[in-house]
Amino acid sequence: MPFDFDPAVSAPFRMQPGLRRLAPGSEQLTPVGVGSTHLREKLAVLSSFWPQALCRQPGCDESAALHALCGIAARWHPLRFTWDGQRACAVALQVAVHGHGQIEQLQPGPFGIAEEVARCLLGLPPEWRLAGLLSLAFEQDLALLDASTGHVPWTAVALPSHWAPEHKVGRHFTEIHAPVADNQLILKAAPALVQLVSGDDSWERFVWTITDHPRLHAHPDRAGGPRWQHTRVPQAWWRSEHQTFIPLPGLQQAVFTIHVQLQPLAQVVNTPQRAAAVHAAVSSMSPSVLDYRGLTPVREPLLQWLQQQALGARAERT
Repeated sequence: MPFDFDPAVSAPFRMQPGLRRLAPGSEQLTPVGVGSTHLREKLAVLSSFWPQALCRQPGCDESAALHALCGIAARWHPLRFTWDGQRACAVALQVAVHGHGQIEQLQPGPFGIAEEVARCLLGLPPEWRLAGLLSLAFEQDLALLDASTGHVPWTAVALPSHWAPEHKVGRHFTEIHAPVADNQLILKAAPALVQLVSGDDSWERFVWTITDHPRLHAHPDRAGGPRWQHTRVPQAWWRSEHQTFIPLPGLQQAVFTIHVQLQPLAQVVNTPQRAAAVHAAVSSMSPSVLDYRGLTPVREPLLQWLQQQALGARAERT
């Protein structure tokens, strides 16, 4: 689903839940394209840094949730993903995972996508291969929210936005959001949110930022350090996340999906109305939010560029 600009970009800017109910039957998983940026980056992460992406709390058994999610994925995308209770198949990737982690490469021969995916999955412990296949088959990252405890006991997050999944797994929802700047509204709503998103309905929210980082994968170990040293504002990127919750009936759990998308800033802020809206949002951000989002070093040139975009676009039209 494309970023829903108008309701997501508002001023004054506030860090808040911003949830809205999804229409019944809405699909919350996007099949990956062979050769897409999502697939290339996920393959790189799961091949080299999988313990930072695939994480579970000690004692967690995610099998029931994972099997339920496989069934949902197969129902939403029957031509792209199949599941019979024992065997999951990512049809476009031509790879299946059986039972206890046995890998089946459907497309023979080396140097194809099936061989690359199979090689990546073979590098994972057998108990992580089904999760690895799901992660590669869809663009979304995944995390499990347990409504009975409020904790997140399991993650399959290959494309984090400047946070470390391995440091969040096993923590309570409120603890996970504790470092978020100006988080009072989120923390206050947390207990009700946990119960809400694990109920009968599906929910979504959109978040956004502007970044100098040109990759989907932004783990702090590989995207840390000083920001905005080599990127000017006109070459910046619009980073957005479409976050949804998929309730798992009968399990008191929900799957949290994170769909990261990256577009050139100028491509998104392409009308005077949009430039003015982003200008108003950024100019109203508190110092702590600017710091949290890595925008402090670039606030003034960013606001100046946005103002020029708004005024320049209006002048061209008149």
